[in-house]
Amino acid sequence: MTFAWPPMLLALALIPLGIWAYRAIGRRRRAILDARAGTGFAAATTRPAHGPRSWLGTTLIVVGLTVLVVALARPQGVVSLPRQEGTVILAFDVSGSMAATDLTPTRMEAAKAAARDFVSRQPTSVVVGVVAFSDAGLTVQVPTNDDAAVIATINRLAPTRGTALATGIQASLDAIARAENPPQTNYYSNRSASPDASPTPAPVPPGSHRSAAIVLLTDGENNENPDPLAAAQAAADRGIRIFTVGIGSPTGADLDIEGFRVHTQLDEPALQQIADLTGGTYYHATDTKELQTIYDQLDPRLSIAPQTLELTPLFAGAGMLLLVAGGLLSLLWLGRLP
Repeated sequence: MTFAWPPMLLALALIPLGIWAYRAIGRRRRAILDARAGTGFAAATTRPAHGPRSWLGTTLIVVGLTVLVVALARPQGVVSLPRQEGTVILAFDVSGSMAATDLTPTRMEAAKAAARDFVSRQPTSVVVGVVAFSDAGLTVQVPTNDDAAVIATINRLAPTRGTALATGIQASLDAIARAENPPQTNYYSNRSASPDASPTPAPVPPGSHRSAAIVLLTDGENNENPDPLAAAQAAADRGIRIFTVGIGSPTGADLDIEGFRVHTQLDEPALQQIADLTGGTYYHATDTKELQTIYDQLDPRLSIAPQTLELTPLFAGAGMLLLVAGGLLSLLWLGRLP
């Protein structure tokens, strides 16, 4: 258990001080009663009761105050709760060709707009991660259901170098593996077990892994090894569907890259082939509403995830109950509060 405001625990030191003051007042009261006994005030010489009735109410009140002080420190606990969860990886092409203006204002901005709309509509049972790839793949946002974090990551993306679709697909597969099977610490070494270190799983029917999917946002122009169809086959063998989103127009646009003027255009046949191979669907970037059907095709899996819970209400309620119980018992048995 941890505490959000640990300095409040210092107030626990006041409780022993209060107990000492209470006992000092009790001793003074008994001394006064003993003094009055010699003056004939018989009614005043009634001694306090002994046994459980004399201390149980007080003990409950002390424990209740202790629990309330702990509540002031805002205790928090980590519990593992089951939840239905699906995983979507947004794989962004950030190659130089994504700066083309055949989509307004650029392909990159059109892809980001489609992705932001996609994320803003996600249900709470779906976590979204972001992978950026050009000539290499990089996970820039681990899967999360924090929409603001995902959108902030999308907004930071910008065109860079060449295009290697295969690296984007492979990085997305790795991100899904880590999201569904977090690395476990190896206590006999200083290394952690990783999904990458596990043996290659046996192939399964394409599209059978219904709880995860990759959304590949790209113009489809591949100019780097390895072969994107081989990477798509690897996704198909793991049952993970790739939904391809074409960014650009079939007619294309001219683009100045490092002093060279090149013509770039949307390669729809390649994207359709990747989608068909994995059991996914091809979309065009202008069909943002159609992207929402991807959620409908996900079949969330049951997962156990650790979550931090605020325990303050539990401690505050228990403390109040103890205070009330101690006060009532003291009034019932002793005719007064401690």
